[in-house]
This record gives sequence, C-alpha cells and structure tokens, in this order.
Amino acid sequence: MTDLADKKCIPCEGGIPAFDIKEIHKYLKKVDGWDVKEDEMKNYYLSKEFKFQNFLESQNFINKVGEIAENEGHHPDIAFGWGYAKVKIFTHAIKGLHESDFVLAAKVDKIS
Repeated sequence: MTDLADKKCIPCEGGIPAFDIKEIHKYLKKVDGWDVKEDEMKNYYLSKEFKFQNFLESQNFINKVGEIAENEGHHPDIAFGWGYAKVKIFTHAIKGLHESDFVLAAKVDKIS
C-alpha cells in the first residue's frame, strides 16, 4: 500500500461526493492523531492541534504547512499562537472530506 504522504493532492472542483463516515474512518487509520469533526452544516473535516515550545516554533511549523499546501494546491485553515498551531482540512468544493484531505494530513504529519 502506498503511503498517503507519497501521493499528490488532486484538485477538486466539485461534482464528486464527499466521503461517507465509513470511508472517512478507513482513511483516518492511515494518519496520525487527526480528529474527524462535524461543523454546524453537518459537513466533516479533519482537525489536529500541534504543540510547540514557543511562538517561533509555531510560526516555523505553519510556514512549512503553507509551503506544502501551496505545492499541493490544497489549502487548510490554520490558526496559531504561542506554543500551538491548529490545522483544519477539508475540501471546500465538496464541503467534506476526500482522499486529498488525508494526503495533506499525512504530509503535515511528516513535518511535525
């Protein structure tokens, strides 16, 4: 089986269904420590909080996440501050999760 981090995110412009919860849990086993959450519109997303020793480490981490996101053409929502960074991943075009979301999560895990 190919490691998700070795795959490339595939741009999604919609027109495909988001993963159902069964498919989400299948992929969730392939990434480390990510949570599946549901927003107020009942759409699923991946979420993970990373801890650091100070603000600069948090900033360096999110800069690396930004580089990966730009290279992959898949952009997460990021919040950060002193000693932490929160990353939220989902495919905006389908308002849910698909394989590329898990690929991006696996790539982020490689830098944490």
